[in-house]
Parts: sequence; C-alpha cells; structure tokens
Amino acid sequence: MKILFAALSLAFTLATPHAARAANTQNEVMKTCNSKASATGLAGAERKKFMSTCLSSTRNAQQKKMKQCNIEATGKSGDERKSFMKGCLSAN
Repeated sequence: MKILFAALSLAFTLATPHAARAANTQNEVMKTCNSKASATGLAGAERKKFMSTCLSSTRNAQQKKMKQCNIEATGKSGDERKSFMKGCLSAN
C-alpha cells in the first residue's frame, strides 16, 4: 500500500509542473484577449464573438509554434532538447 501511495505521489508530482504551465498559459491568453476586448469597448454579443476569435487564434498560433519548435528540435534529446524547446517556445 505504501508503495502504491508513493508511486501515485511521484506521478502527481511529475505531472503538476506541466499542468501548472498549461494553466498559466491559458490565463495569460485570457488576460491578453480580455485586455484587447476592454480596450475596444466591446460589450455583449460583440465581446463574446471577439473573445472567441481571439482565444482560438491565439491557441492556433501556440500550436503552430509548438510544431515548428518540435521540427527544429529533431535530433536533440534529454536536457539539450528541453533547453532548446524552452528557448524556442519563449522566443517571440
């Protein structure tokens, strides 16, 4: 039983940083789109439509960036790949 608990704890610990990064990225995207919507003074249905478009275009851009970084990281492994991906994904 202790071994099972230890294994589950380890699995949760390893999974948490990725989940936290995903949540932070989603929060950043939402903040950015919300700021843009507020700056334009949109309300009601227009704001809802704008937010939907903004959120989906930002997600698509992130997916494209991830694909491109993965292509560029071909042949790298371990810490080298991790370091490269971190830099690639954070670059503007």
